[in-house]
Amino acid sequence: MSRNVKFIYFAWVRERIGVQEERLDLPDDVRTGAEVITWLKGLGKNYALALDDAQAIRMAVNQEHIHPSDTIGTAREIALFPPMTGG
Repeated sequence: MSRNVKFIYFAWVRERIGVQEERLDLPDDVRTGAEVITWLKGLGKNYALALDDAQAIRMAVNQEHIHPSDTIGTAREIALFPPMTGG
């Protein structure tokens, strides 16, 4: 089984993957933020390069920030981006 999820990529994550957004069929056994990263890295060289340093990636599920160990629940949208700085 799988679920169709909209993925949105920002900044250098987007540049390395090569698309701004896409819809992917996420397997039901992918349940945490960390598992999402691991699964995405298996999709190809560009994903592996973009997500090589998983600790540098931030994630939002349905527009709410989560930690890698958090579950993604019934994710409809997952955004991946580098750490943000503010001033």
